[in-house]
Amino acid sequence: MDHEARDLPTDGDNDLPDIIDVVLEMGRAPEEPPTEDQALRYGSGRSSLGKPNCWLSAGDADHSSPPPLPVVSTPRLPAHLDALADRARDYVEAASSANTRRAYASDWKHFASWCRRQGFVLMPPDPQTVGLYITALASGTAAGTATGEKKSVATIERRLSALTWNYAQRGQKLDRKDRHIATVMAGIRNTHAAPPRQKEAVLPEDLIAMLETLERGTLRGLRDRAMLLLGFAGGLRRSEVVGLDCGRDQTEDSSGWIEILDKGLLLRLRGKTGWREVEVGRGSSDATCPVVALETWLKFARIAHGPLFRRVTGQGKNVGAERLNDQEVARLVKRTALAAGVRGDLPEGERGKLFAGHSLRAGLASSAEADERYVQKQLGHASAEMTRKYQRRRDRFRVNLTKASGL
Repeated sequence: MDHEARDLPTDGDNDLPDIIDVVLEMGRAPEEPPTEDQALRYGSGRSSLGKPNCWLSAGDADHSSPPPLPVVSTPRLPAHLDALADRARDYVEAASSANTRRAYASDWKHFASWCRRQGFVLMPPDPQTVGLYITALASGTAAGTATGEKKSVATIERRLSALTWNYAQRGQKLDRKDRHIATVMAGIRNTHAAPPRQKEAVLPEDLIAMLETLERGTLRGLRDRAMLLLGFAGGLRRSEVVGLDCGRDQTEDSSGWIEILDKGLLLRLRGKTGWREVEVGRGSSDATCPVVALETWLKFARIAHGPLFRRVTGQGKNVGAERLNDQEVARLVKRTALAAGVRGDLPEGERGKLFAGHSLRAGLASSAEADERYVQKQLGHASAEMTRKYQRRRDRFRVNLTKASGL
C-alpha cells in the first residue's frame, strides 16, 4: 500500500461543515439565487480537453446540468446552547480517530485540487467526475503526482472511502455503486491488483537480538526495551503502545491505561474495535519479561502519572512530559531490526522496507503456540480470518500434500 504524507490541510476546501449547521438545517434561511459556479455543473459544460463531460454514454447528457445548489445561511445558536454545541463538536471528533481525520482531509484536499485543475466543481458529487479521478490515479496522470506514479488499488480504495465520508459530512451522498465508479473500479482491480505487501514478522529470536542493540543502563535504552517487549507480548498497535497511561482518566489523549498485578499486566485499551482488555503475563526470564522491563523504565524515569512512554531529552538524562508519537514505534522497530541483522540475507534497501510497528503484532501472531482464539482476542480482531493474515508461516511445508498423495 502506498504511504503518503498526511499533513493537515490549511485551505478552505478542507473545512468540514459544523455539526451545529447540520443540526439546524431545518431552520434554513430563504434561498438566494445561485451563483454562476453553482448554476453550471462543469463550467462551460465541457472538459479541459474540449469534449463534453459525459464520457461513457451520449445518453447521459442530463448529468452535466443538475439542479443548481441553493445558498444557505444558518441561524446563530442561542447563547444558552453554546456549551451544548461545544460538547456536540467533541462527540463529532470522537467519532473517528485523529489519524483517520487527517488522512481523509488530505485525500479531500487532493481531490479538490484535481477538480480545480480539470475545471470541475465539487458539489454536488458526480460519479462521472469521481470515475475520471480514480482513472487518473490508477494511470499515474493525476495532478500533484510524479510522472508515471500509479497509485495502488488499496490507495484508490482508501481515496474513495475518504470522498464518501467527506461528502457525507457535507450532507451529500456519493453513490459508489454507480456504474461510472463501480465499473471503472472493477477494471482497476483486475488490471492493477497485486498481492498485499505484508511487514516482516519479528519473531522471538529476532526480538532478543534487537534488545541486545539497545544501550544498557540509559533511560532511552530502558524505554525502548519496554516498548518493544510490551508491543510484542501485547500484540499492540503502535498507537496503542504510545497511547497508554499509568492509570485511568489521567490524560485527554489517552487510548488506555495499565494495571500492574502480581502475575502480570492488565491493559485496558480503546482500539479500532472498541474497548478491550489485554493480559500480558510475566516472562520466564527477567531479561525478556515485558512487565519487568516496564517496571524498570517507570522506576528510573520516575513516572507515576500520565503517559507511559515519553521523549528522553537533555543528553539522555531528562524525561519529558508529553507522550511519544506513534511513528517512534515504527522507527524503533526498523532501527533495531536492521542493527540486529534480521533478514540479513536481503539487501539493505529491501530490509528497510520490511519492518514497522505491525512487525511486533505479526510476530506474536506467528510465534505464540496457543489456541487461535486467544491470539485473536489479544490482537483485538473481530474475526479469526483477520488474525490469520497476521500469521507468517515458518513451517510452510510441515504438511506436505504431495507426499501425502503418494508422489
